[in-house]
Amino acid sequence: MEGIGRRRNPYELTEESPVYVISVAAQLSGLHPQTLRQYDRLGLVSPDRTAGRGRRYSARDIELLRTVQQLSQDEGINLAGIKRIIELENQVAALSARVAELQSVVDGAAAAMQQREAQVHASYRRDLVPYQDVQQASALVVWRPKREQKKHG
Repeated sequence: MEGIGRRRNPYELTEESPVYVISVAAQLSGLHPQTLRQYDRLGLVSPDRTAGRGRRYSARDIELLRTVQQLSQDEGINLAGIKRIIELENQVAALSARVAELQSVVDGAAAAMQQREAQVHASYRRDLVPYQDVQQASALVVWRPKREQKKHG
């Protein structure tokens, strides 16, 4: 996640940058361009589009194309199953991000609570002694005032 005060270079390429035309994406993924079009129609891999409706694939899209091919060829999973796997993986990623976000909020609230608790404890008056209820013992104590002695004169 970007820092608030930091601007990203608009020319910096990331794994989400849509830079590959379909022929290059097909070469990089080891698939036929027609297969890429089919995967796009089925919603397995959704590349960005140019103003002229041309497909532009990102490095992440290429990796996803390889994963789809591997699941299909090596694992024998049909395209509907692969689509469901991708949806569930995306859901898990979104939920994991949400959990991390909520954990951050909880950690912040806990820190604020501890700070406030420390402030409350620091504000206690130190000249007061805490009162504790003392249980009366079963012994009986009798107090008798001293009698004044009469002076004989």
